[in-house]
Amino acid sequence: MTSAENNTSGNPSMETATFGMGCFWCSEAVFQDLKGVYKVESGYEGGHTKNPSYKEVCTGTTGHAEVIQVTYNPKEISYETLLEIFWKLHDPTTLNRQGADVGTQYRSVIFYHTPEQKAVAENFMQELNRQQVFPNPIVTQIAPAATFYKAENYHQDYYKLHGQEPYCQYVIKPKMEKLEKVFKEKLKAD
Repeated sequence: MTSAENNTSGNPSMETATFGMGCFWCSEAVFQDLKGVYKVESGYEGGHTKNPSYKEVCTGTTGHAEVIQVTYNPKEISYETLLEIFWKLHDPTTLNRQGADVGTQYRSVIFYHTPEQKAVAENFMQELNRQQVFPNPIVTQIAPAATFYKAENYHQDYYKLHGQEPYCQYVIKPKMEKLEKVFKEKLKAD
C-alpha cells in the first residue's frame, strides 16, 4: 500500500493505520479486539526487499519491520486512541528490541498514511517525551507508509488460533490482560 491509499476496503469511511511494536502476533491480538477496528493484518513494511518472506525478515537484512495494518472507522475509534494504545502496550524506548525479540525487524515504528497522521503521531510523541511518561526517551520511528507486504497466512490471527501455546501465554496474554484493564471501554463486546 502506498501512502496515497488510506483506504483498503473501498469504503470511504474506513482509514488505515500501520504500527510496528515488536512481534506482530502481539500487536495483531491487541488491535483486533478494539471497537471500530474492522481488519488487522500482520505483515512487513519499511524495507528494501520485494515480497520478503518471514525467514528473510527474521535475518534483519531486508530492512523491514514486523507491522500490523489496521483498517478502522475513525467515527468509532480515533487515530489518537489507536496511538494511545500503541504507546501503552509496548516499550517505545528500546531501539530495535521488544523483550527478548532483538533486531531492526522488531523496531518501534509508525508508518503514517496522511500528513494528519504524521502530525498527530509527532505531537503525541513530543508530548510523551515532554511529560517524561517513560524513564527513557522514545525512539519510535515515524516514517511515511511504504509498500505493505502481508505476512504468510500462518501469521494471521495467530493468538486466536494458538492462544494456548507457551509463547502466547507468556508474552501475548499479559498484553491482553493490560488491554482489558486499561482500555476496557474500547473493547468489542464478546
